[in-house]
Amino acid sequence: MAAFDWFKRKAKNITTSTDEKKDVPKGLWHQTPSGKVVEHEELKRNNYVSPEDGFHVRIGSAEFFDILFDEGKFTELDANVESIDILNFKDTKPYADRLKEVKAKTKLTDSIRNAVGTVKGTEMVVSCMDFAFIGGSLGSVMGEKIRRAIDYCIKHKLPYMIICQSGGARMQEATYSLMQLAKVQAKLAQLSEAGLLYIAYLCDPTFGGITASFAMTADIIMAEPGALIGFAGPRVIRETIGRDLPEGFQTSEFLQEKGFVDFIVKRTEIQDTVAKTVNLLAVRA
Repeated sequence: MAAFDWFKRKAKNITTSTDEKKDVPKGLWHQTPSGKVVEHEELKRNNYVSPEDGFHVRIGSAEFFDILFDEGKFTELDANVESIDILNFKDTKPYADRLKEVKAKTKLTDSIRNAVGTVKGTEMVVSCMDFAFIGGSLGSVMGEKIRRAIDYCIKHKLPYMIICQSGGARMQEATYSLMQLAKVQAKLAQLSEAGLLYIAYLCDPTFGGITASFAMTADIIMAEPGALIGFAGPRVIRETIGRDLPEGFQTSEFLQEKGFVDFIVKRTEIQDTVAKTVNLLAVRA
């Protein structure tokens, strides 16, 4: 057994107490789909875009507001509007329980937040979806918060922007969810009548009722590189039409080629691009 003596440890080398042991902090590194590994702080400094391969890591409203608004300063609007279980809906678990869990986990009240602040010195309102909250799904609260954001823009004569990242309508709210499509479009029509600019920024993923409505009716439609954008998923479409889909189907680049997207905008350039767009096109009523 002498050959295995190297495997034995002396007691003094394994006496570290549990309290004294140091765990590696979670989130210290991030691995992109291409296998590139990026240190978290470097990723944050680069607006959560991998400097190795340009991959845009999915982020939430807190990070987007910090990127867009000057010095990360903004005032949140309608922060206390939150989702409730209107229909006493139950699937694999009660909707009320699902809401309670996701609110505790994300510290959010719903899948979208409204904020007003300056972008390169120009004041504007930005609504940003949080995919972490039930897939950024469209429910009655999202529709209501967008309505309130638009009313704020009309009252104060400000341009408006929605950052979209959603799987679509929230099934737990059924028709109440689908009604928001018409509600939001009606308010956007009022925004247009007031001569105010509306920008949509489509992130990965933007699907379902979001794509079927206000994500595609903006004055200017921007999208992140490589974002998946569509109504139904590629598998459903392939099975429906019985044909193979083109390479890159439903990516932001594919949609730009087909005329659905105006600009592909890297997140590292989004603040400058939005500010220039607003200053060029915004018309004060």
